[in-house]
Amino acid sequence: MLATVLQWLVLSILTGALVGVGCSIFLRILFATEGRVYAAPLGLQMGLLVIGGFANGLLLHFGYRLNRSGLSDSSIVAVNEQHGRMPLRTLWIKPVAALITLGCGGSAGKEGPCSHIGASFAAAVGRVLHLNAELRKRLVACGVSAGFASVFGTPIAGAIYGVEMLAIGRIRYDFLFPGIVAGVTAFQVSKYLGVPYPVYHIAFVGEFTELLFLKTVAIGILCGAAAWLFVELLQRMQRLFGRLRDRYALWPPLVPLLGGVVLALLIVVIPSDYLGLSLPTMERALHGESMPYLGFLWKTLLVTITLGSGFYGGIVTPQFVIGAVLGGAFAHLLGLAPALGAAVGLVAVVASASNTPIAAILMGVELFGADSTLYVAGACVAAYLIIGHRSVYPAQQIAFSKSSWIFVRANVPVGQEKIGLSYGLLRWWSERKHAASRPKARDKDERK
Repeated sequence: MLATVLQWLVLSILTGALVGVGCSIFLRILFATEGRVYAAPLGLQMGLLVIGGFANGLLLHFGYRLNRSGLSDSSIVAVNEQHGRMPLRTLWIKPVAALITLGCGGSAGKEGPCSHIGASFAAAVGRVLHLNAELRKRLVACGVSAGFASVFGTPIAGAIYGVEMLAIGRIRYDFLFPGIVAGVTAFQVSKYLGVPYPVYHIAFVGEFTELLFLKTVAIGILCGAAAWLFVELLQRMQRLFGRLRDRYALWPPLVPLLGGVVLALLIVVIPSDYLGLSLPTMERALHGESMPYLGFLWKTLLVTITLGSGFYGGIVTPQFVIGAVLGGAFAHLLGLAPALGAAVGLVAVVASASNTPIAAILMGVELFGADSTLYVAGACVAAYLIIGHRSVYPAQQIAFSKSSWIFVRANVPVGQEKIGLSYGLLRWWSERKHAASRPKARDKDERK
């Protein structure tokens, strides 16, 4: 076991350092280009969205023709199905596409390209060192953890997120040590290279009571419902734009261009604050400023159209914004401080939409301090249950059901489990009636 620890120290530090450098370069470019659209005139904002959609379509359509390996570039698929292998020729496509999306005002996140960089670099290390399939899988998982740690500045939560996102209800504990080492390394490298990380000061003061705990659970239930809406809208937008492409035989690059046109029309009535990363809006919520009740809905709508039409970008940062705006807007109805509601909501939506409650709780601790633990724990777990077996990651596998009333097939991706989730309660009731109609056993041996 000492040899195992030493082995993963070497592999994880090497991978984490590479990922930290790669993510730092991406983030420095992103911070230099993103955010300028907020101050641009409305006409320019609308034009950039259309141009950005077409540029995304061209890049993704022609860029992925370079992938002749037949491998998916999804990190979840790489770990669960491809034995830690990923295509390397297309490594650059997602980071460049994300820069275009966010630079032109598309509503998305920054962590997707970083987790992709982390997984791809880790897969490359595994290939160069000729590691076996099991070691490659662990290395790709810790590469994802390093990417999340680097982008959010939460090395422990990032490490857990990279492992917990692989399956609902199951954590590979053998992935934890390499993930944590790689996450801490990537975070330190990025910090050394000048990547800025925000510091939040939320006052979690006063005596914690059962009533206060129930109020935070209520925030979690609201966030779970918002995450449910987010996932459902995202899937419906993907199907809608896919149906338009297939029915009218549209050239694929024109689909995200069409999405850009829809976004351009929407920002005539929706504030431009919800374009791009929307980090200024999230920070205002965390500082206790008043948030509109429908703010979370505007962000949800813009993100789902952006990603559903074919733009590329991350999907976790929007969850932060949706949760912070929702929690800040509804906190006063429960007698909570708006900043406290925003902090709880920020992590609760991540726990729900990504099915990562443990990582979300730890993220709350790392972002807001240890005093936040009791506040965020109940909210994160409640939100995690409310969304059911939906996920922003269609390739995420279902290891265990969240409820004894819902039947699911084990080790099946969320995107493929439809009937079991829709008719689980009906099946449970049918089996119960069928069992009741059987003749009862007369003796002990017959019951056995």
